Amino acid sequence: MATAFADIEPVEQAQAVTESPMTAPRTSPDVPGRLQLAIARHGKALLAPLLGIAVFLGLWAALAPMVQTSLGALPGPVAVAAQGGALFEEWQAAGEAKAQFYADQDARIAAGTQAIAFDYSGSPTFVDQVFTSLETVALGFVLATILAVPIGLAAGLSPMVNAAINPLVQIMKPVSPLAWLPIVTMVVSATITSADPMLAKSFVISAIVVMLCSLWPTLINTAIGAASIDKDLLNVGRVLRLGPFQKLTKLVLPSALPFIFTGMRLSLGVGWMVLIAAEMLAQNPGLGKFVWDEFQNGSSQSLARIMFAVVVIGLIGFLLDRVMMSLQALVSRNRTV
Repeated sequence: MATAFADIEPVEQAQAVTESPMTAPRTSPDVPGRLQLAIARHGKALLAPLLGIAVFLGLWAALAPMVQTSLGALPGPVAVAAQGGALFEEWQAAGEAKAQFYADQDARIAAGTQAIAFDYSGSPTFVDQVFTSLETVALGFVLATILAVPIGLAAGLSPMVNAAINPLVQIMKPVSPLAWLPIVTMVVSATITSADPMLAKSFVISAIVVMLCSLWPTLINTAIGAASIDKDLLNVGRVLRLGPFQKLTKLVLPSALPFIFTGMRLSLGVGWMVLIAAEMLAQNPGLGKFVWDEFQNGSSQSLARIMFAVVVIGLIGFLLDRVMMSLQALVSRNRTV
């Protein structure tokens, strides 16, 4: 019976397979059902944040007219959004004026009425200042990472190095960017003496201030990550007779990587927050200078423009943090694989 069943079963299965496409229709994936399930799942996660934002906007719109300032009533969300649109239109108009300037200049040079080409000297727009701030914080963040990670690794692997630099870290970490700014300004001004430097002094000053204020989270978290490596891994490295470089790249860095990225995320957030104050005082043409100039301007639209800049600063800080989270997830996944 067992032999007969074994002989018959493949035939029956084969018949079922050959007949199923003819007798039973192929079941297609339930796309609407999956879509509804995805919407329900993600909708619950988004419901609370959207509700919180809606309540905040409602309170802002209701309470703003009650606050009177020297420039009039506090702008509400609609007025702030309108000024954001006006700033975007100014950026578009400036782009058209810049293109027209270079087109006219090329025509004059081709006609022989102008011998030397000049750069467009229009005032930077709000969008231009956003990109300037991003470039400044990127330079400061990269410098901070390059300096903090090696020192943190050395402190985490050597108790003597950790004991030596710990007092300096604890003293320097709480120093305000407003205290660093005069020192950095004098040093940079004495160092950069060229009339036409490759990088503007205000840009370098702001980037160095960002570096000095944002390197500490990366340094501390890197040291913690390097110090918390499993001792068994170090023993395996000794057994395998790994050299210092192999020990660092094969054992220490993979184990400390989550701590390093956590420190980098914190450093980037601190750097972006510090940048605005640094740009205000150093007059670097970024978002900080935009806020300061609008405050000094004192027009009827200045307050709404400042508030729009505050919203943009917050959104950019949020996006930078999301970018670092995604990069951390990508590196961690590749490291695991």
